[in-house]
Amino acid sequence: MQIYTQDCRTQSGEPFNLRALRGQVLLIVNVASRCGYTPQLSELEQLYRRYRDQGFTVLAFPCNQFANQSPESARNFAEFCERNYAVTFPVMEKVRVNGSRAHPLFTLLRRQAPGVLGSTPIKWNFTKFLVGRDGQVICRFAPRDGIRRIVPRLETALDTPFSA
Repeated sequence: MQIYTQDCRTQSGEPFNLRALRGQVLLIVNVASRCGYTPQLSELEQLYRRYRDQGFTVLAFPCNQFANQSPESARNFAEFCERNYAVTFPVMEKVRVNGSRAHPLFTLLRRQAPGVLGSTPIKWNFTKFLVGRDGQVICRFAPRDGIRRIVPRLETALDTPFSA
């Protein structure tokens, strides 16, 4: 199953058409406002601005599952991102990424790209999933992984042509 079939919403609760991103490379990230990794929002924005014209998008999903590090609404989180990190990539609905109430998109991502030693649960905020133009997960990055680690895999994915 591809990610494009998953129902998602924007930070304001409006339906978001993942199918419109078919053929793009995506970096899907669970994010938080009060996490030690929150400054990565600036790096993610740099990636987005550098590669968006080549068919790249970052999708940020606020998540409060880890030590209550994102207690605000998704809309307030989006305002925080814009105000403090000049974020222009899509900030999505607030989700759960683990457990029985996990968003189906993250259930799919976890299944396609298990973590260390094959464990599927997401361990912390800022776990990143790189998705190829074909909608399949290429790899999973740990929360501590910054853009230096992501760029080589991203550039390889961007060089891969899309075939329908």
